Amino acid sequence: MSEHVTPERILQTGLAFWPSKVLLSAVEMELFTEIEKNPADCKTLQQRLGLHPRGAKDFLDALVALGFLDRKDGQYHNTAETSLFLDKRKPSYMGGMLEMANHRLYPFWGHLTEAVRTGMPQNEMRDGGASPFEMLYADPARLRQFLSAMSGVSRGAALAIASKFEWKDYKTVVDVGTAQGDTLSQILLAHSHMNGMGFDLPAVGPIFEDYVQGLGLSERASFAAGSFFDDPLPRADVVVMGHILHDWDLPTKKMLVGKAYDALPEGGAYIVYEAIIDDERRSNAFGLMMSLNMLVETPGGFDYTGADCRGWMSEAGFKETRVVHLMGPDSMVIGVK
Repeated sequence: MSEHVTPERILQTGLAFWPSKVLLSAVEMELFTEIEKNPADCKTLQQRLGLHPRGAKDFLDALVALGFLDRKDGQYHNTAETSLFLDKRKPSYMGGMLEMANHRLYPFWGHLTEAVRTGMPQNEMRDGGASPFEMLYADPARLRQFLSAMSGVSRGAALAIASKFEWKDYKTVVDVGTAQGDTLSQILLAHSHMNGMGFDLPAVGPIFEDYVQGLGLSERASFAAGSFFDDPLPRADVVVMGHILHDWDLPTKKMLVGKAYDALPEGGAYIVYEAIIDDERRSNAFGLMMSLNMLVETPGGFDYTGADCRGWMSEAGFKETRVVHLMGPDSMVIGVK
């Protein structure tokens, strides 16, 4: 047996924080944005980015070995992937989520053992601080960064939702917990007959309006301020919730599903999307680790299987439910009233 069993995967996983932190530090330094402006050699980048000579070459070459940079004739270049997604000047920038991971999640996950043993959050609340949502919404700069991160992590799923759902059968949509409004925007950009609304707390309104205006959607996309705890959801043919349910405990999840049901007409549809865990709980490792992230970050949140969500929808009164894979670890659960 020893001839076929090796410790390689154990070591790679146990030390996976090495490549993670190399990438996160590069994003923090805006290295990919700098290189996109002007590819350069090690000494030049060392000066431009303020790197110490001792670590600069190893750091840059580690990014080459990991596939995030290319090196030609001593000059470092972005790959097609990092050029598109990690250049901060481009609308396709997805580094907001990585910025948040570096500043928040990376240190908090150092307490995962305690989280698994106690069931308690390991973020600011660990030391008696406010909840992360309270802190985010009280700081406009951090809120804008967080909402940008949500757009980045949801972009692929948003594009898939716009293409895989039967939008031709509907005219209006409300995106609950809309953040910048990227999911709503991708739907409206792909379907010119649709009109939509973003629903979120009042502080999000100006950020949403700037975002949709930049995409030329102000005439078809409006903002409604409110709390999905305290207020009824705006009525529409389709209600969308992305990365919302997993933040909350089971009674709150069921309450939100019920509110979505109440906001829909007969034949209306409810779309829930996030890293839905496979029903056997064996293959979607990202979804399972996202659930651990909810353990670290929230008092009661957890991710769930498609069967779980379909059960909550049926309990609320939805007559048809199904799960549709979107991309990577993400799927959507659809309920029809």
